[in-house]
Amino acid sequence: MTGRLVVTEDLPGEAVRRFLQAAPRTFAVSGGSTPGPAYEALSRADYDWTDVHAFMVDERCVPLGHPDSNFRMASETLLARVPVIVHPMRGEDCDPDAYQADLRAHFGDVAVPSMDLVFMGIGDDGHTASLFPGDPALEESERWVVRVDRPGLPPPHPRLTLTFPVLNAARLAIFLVSGASKREPLGRMLGGDMNSPAARVWPQEVLVLATPDAVPE
Repeated sequence: MTGRLVVTEDLPGEAVRRFLQAAPRTFAVSGGSTPGPAYEALSRADYDWTDVHAFMVDERCVPLGHPDSNFRMASETLLARVPVIVHPMRGEDCDPDAYQADLRAHFGDVAVPSMDLVFMGIGDDGHTASLFPGDPALEESERWVVRVDRPGLPPPHPRLTLTFPVLNAARLAIFLVSGASKREPLGRMLGGDMNSPAARVWPQEVLVLATPDAVPE
């Protein structure tokens, strides 16, 4: 994965600009600490949300209102602030088949659903979504959603995640990256290191929006 790198001091503003440029009717959001300000900025943008569907990239297996819930963060910053049609992953059920059924109900009888845009992040270990180095989920080629058990990872919740087939069928993936701790994993991602899960996200277009302190030297 190489993608196009855009270095910006205003990550939320650049994320909104790229979202409006793409004008998605289906998109997916990720959790983490970086995207919250971007989602808040997007909630204030002048955009036609009519019949727009929002999905989740991944979720921890906790109730939707739990402090560790990705949906809770996305809802408080964006999804509850705009009239979007929301498709939450029900973490309390932790049922990948149920979310795959939700995807199929919207996208129909397709080989793999193709979203217009997915917001992604990258962890210090190179993981993206809930696809971690060395995990069997990396090799999933048929299922759209899988459960991932990460007992040693704080917070130690099992997770649900979209798989590479779905992520790579998207029209556009926007990675939001900030902080000096991301220099090394971002360098591996941009260099195409296939041991980095983030480097294996390769849809039609990949855009990496990064703050200056996150850019490899």
